[in-house]
Amino acid sequence: MSTENLSQQEIDQLFGVPEETPDGPATPSTEVTVQPYDFRRPSRISKGRYRSLEAMYGLVAKSIESWLGGRVRSQVEVELLSVEQFSFTEYLLSLDSPCSAFVYDIAGTGGQQLVVNLGQDLAFVLLDRLLGGSTEPRIEARALTPLERRVVRVVADHTAEELSMAWEDHVSIPTSWSRFETLPEMIQVAAPEDPVLVANLQVRFGTRRSLVLLCIPFSVLERFFSDSSERRVHGPKGNPEERQIERVLVEQAVLDTEVHVAVRLPSTPVSMQRLADLNPGDVIQTPIPTDSLAEILVQDRPRFEARVGRKGNYVSAQILHEIAPAHAAD
Repeated sequence: MSTENLSQQEIDQLFGVPEETPDGPATPSTEVTVQPYDFRRPSRISKGRYRSLEAMYGLVAKSIESWLGGRVRSQVEVELLSVEQFSFTEYLLSLDSPCSAFVYDIAGTGGQQLVVNLGQDLAFVLLDRLLGGSTEPRIEARALTPLERRVVRVVADHTAEELSMAWEDHVSIPTSWSRFETLPEMIQVAAPEDPVLVANLQVRFGTRRSLVLLCIPFSVLERFFSDSSERRVHGPKGNPEERQIERVLVEQAVLDTEVHVAVRLPSTPVSMQRLADLNPGDVIQTPIPTDSLAEILVQDRPRFEARVGRKGNYVSAQILHEIAPAHAAD
């Protein structure tokens, strides 16, 4: 162990004490670290949101890793490298040409789409393994053929499904297959300067590594990134008498609302020939028991089970119990 003493100058440097100048007393350093900020495209990912995104996409990476390992029957590692905000142009510039980009429609968003881009190395490795190959695959600098796309699309479909499941607690992103693109400039899912959220996953097969880029337009995730102050619940306005009058009006408006109610008997198969032979006044005989329960639909959604019958001159339905929401959704 060294016993050498430090000089006063060395001690000052260790604790960051500014040095004295020959012309006067010591002055603090005026050096400032400047971070660039783009006012035209401000960052919309706060630290809290970024931690949520890392956790969310980390689970996506592990789910894909487990699923992919079972399909290719070899050791696979999938790691989340980053989740970042880019402009759509910057995202396109990061893609290879040709690329293997699978585009999916997002239902209920007015035509919005997301992109699952598989690296070329990964695409040809998957093609080899999914078709039973066991040797070192040959990576070619070309676009996938239509048949090869159908094979590799199995992985892209599962990735899109995992992405939808990861977001379902925050934003609904139901996806459906749209198209395949090999040229980055043909992937027109957003305007050039629109912000997009890009997750960068690294897939490792032995010594070979490749990337998966998941791109979602920010407009689809608006509710997740919007400031909490925009969703603040405001207290009631007006004096107690005004609030009571407003409450009565709202209750009356709700009570006056009309909803469509229908009763649906159990279904039974009928041949097209039987339907074609029907005439006004004919009676269709079915194997449905007379004591079968019927469903009561409110706004075309099953809500209750009932027993049908007659009361006076009217056909009626007696409600027995409510249908559980899980069964109603089916």
